[in-house]
Amino acid sequence: QVQLAESGGGLVQAGGSLTLSCANSGWSRNVWDMGWFRQAPGQEREFVAAIDGSGEITHYADSAKGRFTISRDIVKNMLYLQMNILKPEDTAVYYCVASPKNGVRGDYRFWGQGTQVTVSS
Repeated sequence: QVQLAESGGGLVQAGGSLTLSCANSGWSRNVWDMGWFRQAPGQEREFVAAIDGSGEITHYADSAKGRFTISRDIVKNMLYLQMNILKPEDTAVYYCVASPKNGVRGDYRFWGQGTQVTVSS
């Protein structure tokens, strides 16, 4: 069973930075494509960023380009999201995901529980 556990969320002022981490534990250690989604209150869940199994190919939502960086450590089974120049509109619960069903910007088979990021103005 795959278990994804996010950490690193918190409260930060606008313009600040946070790094989210996701630990992939469980019996399956397949090197899937992985990514991050987020969901703000009253909003639909939205794609943020994704990275392929090799860690060399990345994809970003327009809102994340130039400010967020996704990376992974395959040996440690960790996924990261470095977020810079944070804005109040980045406030959301951020979810770690693995194994896309149909494209990296669509649904995924495995989801973490989420970590709250709050950006104050």
